Amino acid sequence: MTEPPEGGGRRAVVTAPLAVAGVCLAIPFVAMLWVDSYARTGPAFIGIPFFYWYQMLWVPVSTALTATAYVIVRRQERARRAGEQR
Repeated sequence: MTEPPEGGGRRAVVTAPLAVAGVCLAIPFVAMLWVDSYARTGPAFIGIPFFYWYQMLWVPVSTALTATAYVIVRRQERARRAGEQR
């Protein structure tokens, strides 16, 4: 016989919202690691070369995506806890 996994025997279930949260977290990494997409000087934005303003644009975009992932995960946790209490 197989033994139940440690931690109460619960298995982690990946739902669609959790997959979306993972994608939200992966997008900034892919965008920053794909250097060929922004390794150029043009087009300039208010005199700032593309290389720099593109990277700085990702700061608020990454913040928004991380906040979105956080909200999704928190909602899933609340829903799971509410389902367990029933």
